[in-house]
Amino acid sequence: MTRLFVIGGARSGKSAYAQERVEAVPGRLGFIATAQALDREMEQRIARHREDRGARWRTFEVSINLPDALGEAARSSDAVLIDCLTLWLSNLMLAECDVDTMTRGLVSAIAACPVPLALVANEVGMGIVPENALARRFRDEAGRLNKVIAAIAQEVVLVTAGIPLFLKGAAMETD
Repeated sequence: MTRLFVIGGARSGKSAYAQERVEAVPGRLGFIATAQALDREMEQRIARHREDRGARWRTFEVSINLPDALGEAARSSDAVLIDCLTLWLSNLMLAECDVDTMTRGLVSAIAACPVPLALVANEVGMGIVPENALARRFRDEAGRLNKVIAAIAQEVVLVTAGIPLFLKGAAMETD
């Protein structure tokens, strides 16, 4: 696993799959969390995920500056997991950041990352067309971000109903 991109729907098992793959790397593991605990339910969800990871993991919480967080995590970890790019995109849009500029920064940070890296995102473009302009823009931006990350990843895995479907990379070629 050098650069792994795991994509899927909500509650599909994508995060668990990515975590399992990263945990196969020996040594210290870095987890970059992009979720913000804006309500009690999200606080509980974050706490549950942190408990699931265990002592090998160091958590880096970041809402906007993901490229810098990736650099910091890579310096102190033997592998890094970013979960999730879709929440990061939401944070960028809510803060009215330039998504294209931030995406280019992330791509550069990924290229410079010296350790195995897994990235997780939601597939949001397979449903109905959203009814409002902001939701349509979010869906479109998420699709563009996912295409960029899939293009630079060595492996791309779609997880649906807990089943990994190999779209690109070595795992696909050996199965």
